[in-house]
Amino acid sequence: MAESGKRPFWAHQGAEYLIGIVFVAQGIQSPTPMVPTLLGGLVVLNTATAKGPLAAFQVFSRRVHRVLDAVLVLLTVLCAVQNTVSIEAGTRILMGLLAFALGFIWLLSDFTEKVKVPKSTAKPAGATRAARPSTPDDASMASTVGRSAGRLVGNGVKAYRKRKP
Repeated sequence: MAESGKRPFWAHQGAEYLIGIVFVAQGIQSPTPMVPTLLGGLVVLNTATAKGPLAAFQVFSRRVHRVLDAVLVLLTVLCAVQNTVSIEAGTRILMGLLAFALGFIWLLSDFTEKVKVPKSTAKPAGATRAARPSTPDDASMASTVGRSAGRLVGNGVKAYRKRKP
């Protein structure tokens, strides 16, 4: 669970995907597309390789992702203010705003990873089949509805498979 006042990591990843897409879209529309498109690709690649719920590859830990996020914010600011590569003025302003957004998201995100609890292999005396885990007392309405929907779909799939051809 996220710390008090911190956003969960899936929201952080989703926001970074959107920011990366905005970078790429701005680069495509810009007469000087190289820098914003490259930065957008780096933001999306960083997000896709972090261990989290919206990751595509799950290569780096959240701690490494946190450091890479800070590097990307600094790199974006440096690219926005540099004079060696020609960048349109509107693109520079947008890059600065996106760097601010990345930094703001970075500050308000919870980067802690869930601790995996090992499953106990010992069965209680007299247990023949595995019992369903009970729902916690603080189960939210969303998790209850989601669990019910999953069971409904599972029962529908079972009924479909049992039908006669």
